Amino acid sequence: MEKAIAKVNDLKDGEMREIVIGELTLVLIRKDGKYYAMGGKCSHAGAPLAEGLLHDHTIRCPWHQACFNMLTGEFVEPPAIDDLPLFNVRISGDDVIVEIPEDAKQQIPPKMVKPDKKDKRKFVIIGGGGAGSSAVESLRHNGYQGQIIMITRESILPYDRTALSKGYLKSDDAKLYFDRSKEFYDEYGIEILTNREVISVDKSKKSISFADGSSMEYDKLLLAMGSIPRQLNVDGSDLGNIFTLRSSADADKIKSLAVKGSKAVVIGASFIGLETSANLADRGVSVTIVAPETVPFKMLLGDEIGNMYKLLHEEKGNKFRLGTTVKAFDGDGVVKQVILENGEKLPADFVILGVGVTPATKFLKGIDLNPDGSVSVDDHFQVDDDIYAAGDVATFKWWFTGEKIRIEHWRLARQHGILAGSNMAGKPAEYRSVPFFWSNQVSANLKYIGHTKGWDEIVFQGSPENKEFIAYYVKDDKVSAVAFVGNTMQMLACAQLMQENDMPTPDQLRKKPR
Repeated sequence: MEKAIAKVNDLKDGEMREIVIGELTLVLIRKDGKYYAMGGKCSHAGAPLAEGLLHDHTIRCPWHQACFNMLTGEFVEPPAIDDLPLFNVRISGDDVIVEIPEDAKQQIPPKMVKPDKKDKRKFVIIGGGGAGSSAVESLRHNGYQGQIIMITRESILPYDRTALSKGYLKSDDAKLYFDRSKEFYDEYGIEILTNREVISVDKSKKSISFADGSSMEYDKLLLAMGSIPRQLNVDGSDLGNIFTLRSSADADKIKSLAVKGSKAVVIGASFIGLETSANLADRGVSVTIVAPETVPFKMLLGDEIGNMYKLLHEEKGNKFRLGTTVKAFDGDGVVKQVILENGEKLPADFVILGVGVTPATKFLKGIDLNPDGSVSVDDHFQVDDDIYAAGDVATFKWWFTGEKIRIEHWRLARQHGILAGSNMAGKPAEYRSVPFFWSNQVSANLKYIGHTKGWDEIVFQGSPENKEFIAYYVKDDKVSAVAFVGNTMQMLACAQLMQENDMPTPDQLRKKPR
């Protein structure tokens, strides 16, 4: 089918427009005097790409920073995992005409090879989270045709973990977003072992051992185990109804108790803790948040943004007990109250711990661990001969500052997995992107670009009090991170500028009106 969708002069060079034809959404692009048409919804969460940023031949999604090549339709940055279709465009007189095939789809799987029995290599991936899931697809995308085995402690296929503290916890009707179907993994020869726990790696024998006593050899190994939630070592910590939130099973248990009128105590003013608190409040749960800091997010975002979130949570009905910690849990089989160090006793039908995580690496022997439990990787995500690491377990060098960092972000884990898979497949690739995460809670959707451990100054444009601002974090006279609420186009522009190492100087930012 052919359809006229615009006039030749409707778009200026560099502009994009959303076009809807039946159930199909396209983005029409004018670039260097020529028109292009591509699937118009981000293949991650359906964001309108026409509202994103076009730079050279890359479109950056306005919601979660997925990037697509407008000339090929391929995704070049996660969290997208599918490509987008391209459509033929021609000019007839003053009309811009697009050709829509009868079998056109909104998004399409990336190009991947299928296994070849002649290839006897076995690549093993420990972990079914964002890093592991992205790595197995990257291996096939980059031409590896040997055996792939992914090992996960969970009982289900890889899924979007970010939804657990967001929409999945909020509603009983919410469903998990699985990365792929079993049929997809079968088609591409990706074997997934569920309910399996690895207890050791023998790098000299190139083998791993499982908790059930069995073992498996590998040719190359990817460590992508993610993190384990920290527990509190206090009296009563073994009582029932004390949860962490790391898996769908955890979320399902919490939802079963999160009925209207119930009382929850959330330990920790982390993103997991506060996102969970916001969604519990929406379910009618009475929530009290306990944390040692005096302001939520003080160490990550600063007092002004932290106080904004505190106020918004209080307006939602959530209560805070800050500047104190838990002394003990009390109950009979299950928790009934939380006893604080200041002597206060908080009634609780259930408790959620959001006090941080540690890399899931304790079983590794003969592999050097950093003080935080992570493993160090080189520029190609290699730890040792034929051993690679990605995601929460990996400390890597961030090109932007030259410092070695470890970040517990789901999108970054996906980036790592893609690159690790490429390197394992024999196609060298380095991390040259920018960390990004988001937190949508209590009507203030925060987006954060870059990374910094502390700062010398925060330069604000706009105001947290008005729930619309840009916060530039300056360290050593350089902007190394930026936080946003609102200001979508500025957020996209900053991401691009940081990726090009061309951010404004602090002096330039200070001259702009607050």
